[in-house]
Amino acid sequence: MGQQATPLRSARLGRAIGPEPQSVSGAVLLLPEGEEVSARRPSPLWPSASVRALGRKLARAGREEGLAVHVVQYRYRGWNGSEAHLAADASWAADEIVRRYGDVPVCLAGVDMGGRAALHAGGHEAVSSVLAVAPWLPEEDVAVPPEPVKQLAGRRVLIVHGTNDERTDPELSFRLAARAKKANRDVCRFEVHSDGHGLHQHRAEVLCLCEDFVMGALFGRALSRPVEDAFAAPPPLGLRMPLASGFGRSLRR
Repeated sequence: MGQQATPLRSARLGRAIGPEPQSVSGAVLLLPEGEEVSARRPSPLWPSASVRALGRKLARAGREEGLAVHVVQYRYRGWNGSEAHLAADASWAADEIVRRYGDVPVCLAGVDMGGRAALHAGGHEAVSSVLAVAPWLPEEDVAVPPEPVKQLAGRRVLIVHGTNDERTDPELSFRLAARAKKANRDVCRFEVHSDGHGLHQHRAEVLCLCEDFVMGALFGRALSRPVEDAFAAPPPLGLRMPLASGFGRSLRR
């Protein structure tokens, strides 16, 4: 018998988190963490609890607006060098949103390596905003081109990073944000002081910050004063904005 061809892997969209609205007017694509190099399939246990918590928070907040929230199920666990598999899967997922729901604004919301994927795929024509939480970024190397930022022009971009993150270097996300800010004023970055990679100490504040940003970016809701100030402030102030303890208890001015 002839050898069977190995079926090509394909990315997938997970079932919508929460009740899927009858009429969708915006979408969030959740991009989970990944690995630098791996050809293995993602575990059925992915995404992490933090990604699921973010998805539930956003689905509840945007239910009346017609928000659809989906987790992107990657083909591979790894970024895999120039293949950039996770970014390619994010772009495919944005195409799939357009196919399913039509011309609706999309927010790419990524955690860890998913944050890098969100930033890379942010240039997709359907994407209006990018949220990167504790993004994994490569060490800077003069022999390698820097992470791209031009694709983020015209998008609203929020980066959130813990100052004590020992897995993904917060200084690298600051430098990327500073380069992106030169081409796009709608970039801001919040620092969560004393928190680590999982942002567990200030989880409630981080989730409220993400909700505030996404609802404003997708549906034009008024942003909270700290987020407005972060977008308006010149570098480095708007890129090292501290996330206040208790953020979310009184979001509006």
